[in-house]
Amino acid sequence: MKRFAFACLLVGVSSCGRQDSTPLAVTPAAEPTVEVFETIGTETLTAAAALSDAANWPNWLGPRHDGIATVETLATAWPAEGLPLVWSREIGIGFSSLSIVDGRAYTMGHVDGMECVYCLNADSGEIYWKHESPAKLLPNLHEGGPAATPTVDGERVYTLGKEGQLFCFTADAGEIKWQKNLLADLDVRLPEWGFSSSPYVLDDQLILQGGRVVSYDKHTGDKNWQTEKHRAGYGSAAVFERAGVTLLATLDCDGLRVLWADNGAEVSFAEWDSPFRTNSTTPIVDDGKIYISTGYNVGCGLFAFDGDSELELVYANREMRNHFNNSILFNGFLYGFDGNSNLGRVVQLTCQDIQTGEVMWQERGFGCGSLMIVNGQLLILSEDGTLVLAAASTDAYEELARSPLLTGRCWTIPVVYRNRVYARNAAGRLVCAQLP
Repeated sequence: MKRFAFACLLVGVSSCGRQDSTPLAVTPAAEPTVEVFETIGTETLTAAAALSDAANWPNWLGPRHDGIATVETLATAWPAEGLPLVWSREIGIGFSSLSIVDGRAYTMGHVDGMECVYCLNADSGEIYWKHESPAKLLPNLHEGGPAATPTVDGERVYTLGKEGQLFCFTADAGEIKWQKNLLADLDVRLPEWGFSSSPYVLDDQLILQGGRVVSYDKHTGDKNWQTEKHRAGYGSAAVFERAGVTLLATLDCDGLRVLWADNGAEVSFAEWDSPFRTNSTTPIVDDGKIYISTGYNVGCGLFAFDGDSELELVYANREMRNHFNNSILFNGFLYGFDGNSNLGRVVQLTCQDIQTGEVMWQERGFGCGSLMIVNGQLLILSEDGTLVLAAASTDAYEELARSPLLTGRCWTIPVVYRNRVYARNAAGRLVCAQLP
């Protein structure tokens, strides 16, 4: 396979390249604890289910895996005192975002040595059920805790924990249908920052990456296939089609891989070395091209792929260096954060032409934040917890509204559902606020 190398200049990096060669032990399996809360009546459950609509956000980055949402209305006149808080809850340390389906919100957090999966009432924050299992916090240069987002698929919800604890639950009651530990099942080492791949459901497959790309039968947990070992990345799989064939694209700390979805065979590979083993984003596929981005001054690259030949580098530059949060592609332009979390003051919100790599504009003041697109506008959560609405313009940065929302470190992408915004900080405060 042809390989592409992209040299990088390292600046302003401290101690992020540590790699302990000592094997890490698998956390012993323990009796799972599922707590079902009876405070919500049957009438409430039925009413929530009856509200099912196109607003459902069943997995990380939403139903189309693109970070783009549509709500009924999104006014730009926000209250001067800030958006009204509907409810808040402590869910434990972590960076897991939310998936919300039929009025139920699923997320994860770490509390006192236990990794918790929550199913909440999206309207009130009350708990439907909670699952606990013992896990390490793994606070390596960050607070630690789970980083993957639950994936809801019909009557099942799939979660991946920091140490590779993979669960399939019933969505309504949290009953465990099957479970795996990726460390043992894939015979891989614990990634330096833990597992963070959000499960991807493709037909009957459940696809993850973390030292290998692997496919499980989503119903039984039986393994369909796995790739050879590689240095783990921290993003998720992207799924696309070329010439009627379904393919996967993943970015790990060796490079960009394209695989056949049905058997995991490698179609093409392009080297994309991460100096500190921190390739953390998910490839963005657009019209026969694949875009990737990495922090620590590596930058971004666009590859052409027609399904029959090798990946061909179109351009590579340092204009968009995503540390961990993905850029969002909207109308041919990428909106994302250029720079590293350890240099948050100089990180810039950036608009970039995906086809040429040209930067259209940049704006500082958000730290290493996150964003999504809502009704064609940017909804930005800054690293310090300020929520900002801005135009998705290619001409210049144009702020429309802002509101305080959280305090502490906020690296997790917010979610909008039925004209409410849901967001969390690393310490575990989860809030729901009403959008005007």
